[in-house]
Amino acid sequence: MPLDNTQVELIKSYLAKAGEKRRAAKSLLQEGFFDDAVSRAYYAAFHAAQGALLSEGKQAESHKGLVTLFGLLLVKSGKIDRRYGKYLSNLKDDRETGDYEAISWIDEETAKVAVDEADAFCNAIEEFLKKTGIL
Repeated sequence: MPLDNTQVELIKSYLAKAGEKRRAAKSLLQEGFFDDAVSRAYYAAFHAAQGALLSEGKQAESHKGLVTLFGLLLVKSGKIDRRYGKYLSNLKDDRETGDYEAISWIDEETAKVAVDEADAFCNAIEEFLKKTGIL
């Protein structure tokens, strides 16, 4: 079923939000706020993934649901390379560590990897949406 204009605009809004979070993650990384850089990197991927799922007519109700739906609808179907499913899952797990653990193991290298993976993830989602004609 084709998407209506409202859905297309919502997908574009998710991608714009992902772009904001990517920029914030890079800034936080540069300033040495590694836990927060990982958190923003995850949310960049989160918003991009929500846009991708909406292009399939679905929306996740939780963070775990997002990872699961993304894997089932986009990775297992071969529409998105499986490494991006792993990136999304890793980013979610690292975000939870950085946000909720009193003693965090998130260091500069972990944060740098998270920012790089979020960039790659968001770029892959944009390419997917371009191929589908949504963007």
